Amino acid sequence: MLAAVAAAGMIGTLAACGGSAGGGGDDELTVWMLTLEGAQKEAMDTLVSDFEAANEGVTVTIEERSTDAHKDALRQVAGTDAGPDIYWYWEGPGLGGELVEAGLSKDLTAEYEQYGWADRFGEATLSNITRYGGYHGVPFTQQAEAIYYNKELFAQAGITAEPTTYEEFEAAAAKLAAAGTTPITFGGTVNWHVMRLLDSLIETNCGSDTFDQLVTAETSWDTPCVDESFTQLKTWGDEYFNDGFQGVADAEAQQLFYTGDAAMAYEGTWFDSLVVDNGMDPANIGVFKFPTGTERLYGFGEGFYINAASEKPEEAAEFLDFITSTEEQNKVVGAFSPISVNTEVPTATGHPLHELWPPLYDAASGFYLNNDQNLTLDQTTEYWRVMNSVLTGGLAPGDAGAEFQAFIDSNA
Repeated sequence: MLAAVAAAGMIGTLAACGGSAGGGGDDELTVWMLTLEGAQKEAMDTLVSDFEAANEGVTVTIEERSTDAHKDALRQVAGTDAGPDIYWYWEGPGLGGELVEAGLSKDLTAEYEQYGWADRFGEATLSNITRYGGYHGVPFTQQAEAIYYNKELFAQAGITAEPTTYEEFEAAAAKLAAAGTTPITFGGTVNWHVMRLLDSLIETNCGSDTFDQLVTAETSWDTPCVDESFTQLKTWGDEYFNDGFQGVADAEAQQLFYTGDAAMAYEGTWFDSLVVDNGMDPANIGVFKFPTGTERLYGFGEGFYINAASEKPEEAAEFLDFITSTEEQNKVVGAFSPISVNTEVPTATGHPLHELWPPLYDAASGFYLNNDQNLTLDQTTEYWRVMNSVLTGGLAPGDAGAEFQAFIDSNA
């Protein structure tokens, strides 16, 4: 999510945060998160200012970094006392779980009992919080990802309805390309952006049960449905992606959608605010579920974690309780996602794109998670390497599944 808005370089340095977790005075809480823009920055500023007003003398310092710089910074401080009091991060075993295993996250079982958080958040939202034993993190968003499209460009290409099958989806891309429009935009310098398409192709070709068995090592990646997914990925990269995508960052790729130079973008609920912040007419934007043929939505959860090394865990818990409260979530729902993790907060209104999401959530039987959050860090790195090798022609698509499985077997 916030990954989509990550733009600027690192703000602050690890050295500036050294000394002890939090790095500030007795009345200062430090929070590390991704770079925020527009409505999301305004929403976070509101949460912080409200908390400071309710807690006289307390200062909350937000340090923002781009996506990969944020990951690197947290990995560097794991096992030290140089980190923040609170950090924003993705959930799931491949990202959030990495830092849990490294000892960076404090088990919040006592805080969940103290504040009644288990009753505040839904069962699905808590599933990644409790997967390590105890409670690690406090949910902040439950994001879904789907295809945003430019209605005018679709109409110009003769596409009269949203695709409901993969075959219709690929046919729409072919029509857009024939009309001289870039069908879909991706930033290849950040591997997780292109990965969204690959993940969804695997869900499409392998089905939900096999997808889950693949990412949990219960079945082999050396299978025809995986080979077909890599074959389709290669076709999309050759024929339907923006030119030079491998040298383009995610933020640059999104600009092509904002300016009408690309017809589709594979983004998530956070993108509602961004398209408006970047001057698009929301009436000209549609959203449809990637047509996998399964009933699941693509998506992931994000949360705030308390650093196990923080010298202010009580104050940190108070802050997380405050910003996820019904009163505060009612103020900011829609900035990060149209649906709050607080079950007492109604779906956001007042934004035409927010209204497109509840039917997708309601029709879904569950979520399939982004694979950089399913897989271990080493597996994710290899998954991306294989993906890029296929896209550049260095690896035949039919060999991709076998090569990835060989890596898994050799590192078991």
